[in-house]
Amino acid sequence: MGNSAGRSDFEWVYTDQPHTQRRKEMLAKYPAIKALMRPDPHLKWTVLGLVLAQLLACWLVRGLAWRWLFFWAYTFGGCVNHSLTLAIHDISHNTAFGTGRAAHNRWFAIFANLPIGLPYAASFKKYHVDHHRYLGGDGLDVDVPTRLEGWLFCTPARKLLWLLLQPFFYSLRPLCVHPKAMTRMEVLNALVQLAANATIFSLWGLKSMVYLLASSILGLGLHPISGHFVAEHYMFLKGHETYSYYGPLNWITFNVGYHVEHHDFPSIPGCNLPLGSGGHPLQLASRGGGGGVGKTLVWMQALRLGALPGGGAEDRARVLRPPAPAPLVGEGALGFCV
Repeated sequence: MGNSAGRSDFEWVYTDQPHTQRRKEMLAKYPAIKALMRPDPHLKWTVLGLVLAQLLACWLVRGLAWRWLFFWAYTFGGCVNHSLTLAIHDISHNTAFGTGRAAHNRWFAIFANLPIGLPYAASFKKYHVDHHRYLGGDGLDVDVPTRLEGWLFCTPARKLLWLLLQPFFYSLRPLCVHPKAMTRMEVLNALVQLAANATIFSLWGLKSMVYLLASSILGLGLHPISGHFVAEHYMFLKGHETYSYYGPLNWITFNVGYHVEHHDFPSIPGCNLPLGSGGHPLQLASRGGGGGVGKTLVWMQALRLGALPGGGAEDRARVLRPPAPAPLVGEGALGFCV
């Protein structure tokens, strides 16, 4: 556990991030993809259920022993709060109410933020735009670990600690790498969150608030769902910095695993990203007829087969290669692609 990683620097590339060009080419060839760029009608109800579930849990844990409180915060609350952060991610792309009702999306993200315990939604929106626009950009994409992180967490044991402390790095890194002026929406987010926290504390006491905060810290740290932090953009295959995961964790993470697809089309809600996951592309094309959703299904399947414009072996490898445990073990473990 104390062996150092096989490399000591980031992987530096000097080409533009590929998703903008891929999006243009795919829309030109498959214009029916635009039919998927619509609000998710179920997202608001799913988020409402998750928020209510955490409020019910706050009431239930108020009399628990501390050891059981932290057990449930990890096993249940961590899953719910992590799911809510990914709901906020989806909402940040205006997928709850559509691009024409941006304010509704912003306020709904603040509502989804309530069980997390710390004001997060408005700041996430502000920085996540840069993540898509400047993917991997040095000093612009705050999802990329800093040089200090790369230098310090260079052994498997330290990387395990880095995963444990992931929520702190994720929240504090933007203030160091690319600080921005506070917005009015961030202030409102903080005020609403403080009011909610004060209400929960006055109704059910300290343990309920500790439960919510522990759910966020534990659920975003060394937790099975947190694997997506590593799986999305760490360099498992040289020259590629975005990967997709098609496993069952997508069921509770708003399909964030479909990450290549998400970066190609950020305005498609997570519920629509898995469309066309089965069948042969030619069969799907024959069902598509004159240009309906069938052609969209062709895009989804062709993306996996590397058959899109600019595709081939490299795109096939980017999408299909399963994530390896590079950040924890083995040579070349410092796989931060910048």
